[in-house]
Parts: sequence; C-alpha cells; structure tokens
Amino acid sequence: MSTRRLTTAQALVDFLAVQYTERDGSHHRLIGATWGIFGHGNVAGVGQALLEAGPAMPYLQGRNEQAMVHAAVGYARQSGRLSAHAVTTSIGPGATNLVTGAALATINHLPVLLLPGDTFATRPAEPVLQQLEVPSQGDVSVNDCLRPVSRYFDRINRPEALIPAALRAVRVLTDPAETGAVTLALPQDVQAEAYDWPAEFFARRVWHVRRPAPDPGELDRAVRALRAARRPLIVAGGGVRHSAAEEALTAFATATGIPVATTQAGKGSLRHDHPADVGGLGHTGTATADALARTADLVIGVGTRYTDFTTASATLFANPDVRFLNLNITGFDAHKLGALPLVADARAGLEALTTAQAGGDGHRTDAAYVSEYTGAKARWEQRVDAAYAAPDPDARPTQAQVLGLLDELVTDDDILINAAGSLPGDLHQLWRSRSPRQYHVEYGYSCMGYEIPAAIGVQLAAPDSPVWALVGDGTYLMNPTEIVTAVQENLPVKLVVLQNHGYASIGGLSESVGAERFGTAYRHRSADGGFTGPPLPVDLAANAASLGMRVLRAGTVRDLREALADARTADRPTCVYVETETADTVSGPPPAQAWWDVPVAETATRPSAARAREEYERHVTDRRSHL
Repeated sequence: MSTRRLTTAQALVDFLAVQYTERDGSHHRLIGATWGIFGHGNVAGVGQALLEAGPAMPYLQGRNEQAMVHAAVGYARQSGRLSAHAVTTSIGPGATNLVTGAALATINHLPVLLLPGDTFATRPAEPVLQQLEVPSQGDVSVNDCLRPVSRYFDRINRPEALIPAALRAVRVLTDPAETGAVTLALPQDVQAEAYDWPAEFFARRVWHVRRPAPDPGELDRAVRALRAARRPLIVAGGGVRHSAAEEALTAFATATGIPVATTQAGKGSLRHDHPADVGGLGHTGTATADALARTADLVIGVGTRYTDFTTASATLFANPDVRFLNLNITGFDAHKLGALPLVADARAGLEALTTAQAGGDGHRTDAAYVSEYTGAKARWEQRVDAAYAAPDPDARPTQAQVLGLLDELVTDDDILINAAGSLPGDLHQLWRSRSPRQYHVEYGYSCMGYEIPAAIGVQLAAPDSPVWALVGDGTYLMNPTEIVTAVQENLPVKLVVLQNHGYASIGGLSESVGAERFGTAYRHRSADGGFTGPPLPVDLAANAASLGMRVLRAGTVRDLREALADARTADRPTCVYVETETADTVSGPPPAQAWWDVPVAETATRPSAARAREEYERHVTDRRSHL
C-alpha cells in the first residue's frame, strides 16, 4: 500500500484541499480557505501545515475567533452551503471564542469546520498554559464547550483516528439535513506527530449533495389537503434558499395563486414585485401577511423552523380550523405544529407538489382571495413609501429613510447584511428584495457583531457584488476588528453605521415591558445614578478610519444620498457614518403587526410595569397549541 509520511495537521490540510461537493451537475471546492489566529496550541501544527500547503489551501488572517466563524458562515450562506471555510485557533480562549459563532452556524444550518487546538493527548506535563483542570474528569478540556453547539464533534487523540473522523466531519458538512458547525479538536502534540498515511486518503473525493424526493403517500395527502383549502398561505423559510428552490417556489405560487409570506431567512425567495409576494410574516411582518395568517385554513411551510417571531409566539394562526402542511428536508421540522409532513428537499418537493396538484381538479386560488391579498399588499406598499419618504433633504434622516435611500440605489446585484437591533424589523417589513441572495439577515441567532465579518465572507464568495453591512452603534462596538481584515485583503465592503446612541431595539422593548429603557442608552451617568446624562463622546467614524477604512460622514438626507452612491462604486473598504433621527415626531416604520412573548414582571411597584403586565396578560390568552 502506498503511503505518505506527514504530520496529522499536514494530512488534515491536504485531505481538506481535495474535498468537493456536487449538486445538479455543478462542482465546488468544499473548503475554500482556512481562517486562523495562531498560538501555542496550533502554530506548530496546523499553522506549519498551512505554510507548507501554500496556495493549495488559502489562508485568511483574522483578528477575533468569533468573527472568523461569522466570516466563514457568511461565505457558506452566500455559496449556497456548497462551499465552506475552516477556522483554526489555539487552545484556551482562542477555542472558547468559537462557541458563539458555532451556535450561530448550527442554528442556521450553515456549514463551518472548526479546528481548535487542544491540550496534550499524551499529558507529559499538566496543567499546560490555558488548560482547564476538572478534578473528577481528566479528559475534559474547554473544547467540550463546543459539543452542544456542534453537529459533529471529535477529539483526535491519535493520528490514525483522523481518517474516520475527517470523513464523518465532511459527511455532516455536506448533508443538507444535518449541516452546521463541525468541530475536530486537535491536541497540540498530535497535530505535530508524524504518521504513514494511505495515499487513498488524499485522493479527490466528491460529496454529492442530495435532493430527496417526497414519499408518494405523503405527497398524495399533501395534494388532497391543498385541494381542500380555501384560504391557503405559503410560509417560505431559509430552506427555500438553501436548496436553490426560488424558481420552483415562483412556479408553484404562479400556478396556484397562493400568497407567499416569508420568514427572515426566507425573505427574497420571491421577488418583492411578484403578485403572490405578501412580505414578511410574524412579529416583524407586514399587516398583509399577518392578516392572511390569522384567517388561513392551510399553512404550507416550506423550509421553515417556525420560530416564535414567525408564529408570533403561537398566537398568529388564529383560524380554529387551520391545518399545517410542512415541506422540510428534516423530519423534525416537517412535523411541527401537528402538520402533515412532506419530508423532502424544498426544490424537489415544490416541483413534485406543483405537478401532482395540477391534474384533475388542481388547486387554483379563488379570484376574490387573490383580489383581497393583492389589494392589501398595495396598501402596505403605500405605508412603505411613506416610511421611506424624505421630503426635507437638509434634515437628519430616520433609520427607515436610510433604507429608502438604499432602495433607490441598489440593483439585483447588491447584498444587504444585518443581524440584530431594530434594523431586522425594519428590513423585514420594508425592504423590497430584488434577488434571492440580496437579503442576508441572520435572525436564527440574531447575533450582534455578525455583520462586519459576515460581509467579508460574503464578499469573498461574491467578489463582483456590492456588499453592504448595516449596523447600529451597539452592534459596531461589539465586533469591529475585522475591518482590519477587509483593509488587509482590500475587499470593497460597504459599512453603513447608524448612530443612535444606544440599543434602540432593546430600548423600545424595554419600554413596552415596563423596564423604562433601563440600561439601553449610551449616555453619561447622571446624578441620580442612571444613564440619562449627555450622549457619550464616542466617534465611531474616527474609529473605523483608524482601522484603515475610508469614511464618509453624512449629516443630512442630501449628504447620505451622495455618500451611499459614492460608497457603492468604491473599490476599497468604505464606511458611511450617519446619525439618525429618533424623535417620536418623525415618521418611521409601522408598529409591530403581531405579538411577541417576552414575560413581564408579575409583581412590581412601578406603574409602567403594572400596565405592561396587564397588556401581557391580555395577549397571552391568544396563545394556542396546534395539535
């Protein structure tokens, strides 16, 4: 048997360099690059292996381990989950910094390979620097924190253990039903240990990303449910995008006339100007979609997990006779809400459903129902126009007006990235998605600090597209360090920083639940001990400039329009900084169209909390179980 003598780290890097995915006849390199920050736990192992690999395994230098995972996740999502990145860290804090990013990847079903260094497998001297000692469990390390947030976890304590572990890891990365964060913990001594590897381990291997078709019995039951429905509603989730099912969804909606509402992950599955598109659903949804959900007799979920924002904490689907039909590649999600399951790939399932329902008395939505939802959508668009309108060019813009100016500027090629704060709600309600990949809002984990590193990953996957990272001041302060990476790689990401001096989203939520915006403003401490003094003199534009970005400051609507146009054509990383108007007298997005369950204090001395509890108890009575 032919062998190659390599260290474990060298063997892993060489193995990853020849793994490929295939779907629908298109091949993609599985691991496009490896992000890394080096320390004593990986510098002599994986670091040395990457040095030897050279261009066979491109290396990307990060500044924060969590941010590196976010960048890898952005790349994987933009790549349709057919290509991913690896992330290597040292032991200790470098490894534990991966946990948040790993949770985000797994919750969103997006592949990323994590390669944290680990303490010595042979234990020549303990404790080593950064080692966690657990007196009752000698085999525990801090990397065990990654177990619950990984779809696959293994610790490679012997070189030969890498062969089955690497194959299992790649199987999970390429499985559309199981994918997420995959962790191979690498003890630092094993990384550097040599072994005679079978040459077959380094042969090019193609992993076929399957499209499972629906079971005939489940398909038949789905068609019968569809034909019996009078007020059906489609809920399109992230699974539509992950399986590239947008055209299949469009064909199904066109053939049947069924309106399509979208989750945050599914927004953009249907173009905003398609007659069947009724916008976002749930707590951050449109009045059109939420009204249809309340009266729907059949809800057809396609690739959705039905989070509480989508279901308005189990209060949205109010029709007592409502039934659910869930098309999902995982049986776990397909059976939610007591649904008829249709376990299949989203594209394969939609194509099969379109064909099967067309025969005989195939479903076609009643004309009166179509007229109802198209009329409601037209009225909602008027509300969007009103929120976007900026009649005074010399005024400070509102957050909604910032989106309106972007709406005027972008084309199908632009990609908008956001994850947390008040922007996801405004975007879900107001943004007019023009293409399947334009709307990139991470709301499975809603992680502050995701946007800037994710923009880097997206730009690497879509080098010819204008990529916008939209962040508030709170999110910016969480994780701005990857700006340095964007500058280093000369990636022309466009960063729009909206300064509103605090946590605007949580401030509004705090007020609604009787917490009176406590601890949500970025202000000096006042004499009474609160944070009600003048705004903090923090200059985020100067900070971005100090990290190497070109910065454009915009004080008015007129300035902002010019700055955004300038940034869009820039060939280097560019930041547009704008202070937004937050006064109650200015127009903004419509209020929430559905409830969200955030428990309110049952006993309190402050009147605001008592009033909020009364409102909470009124809403909670609408919650129901779907069995």
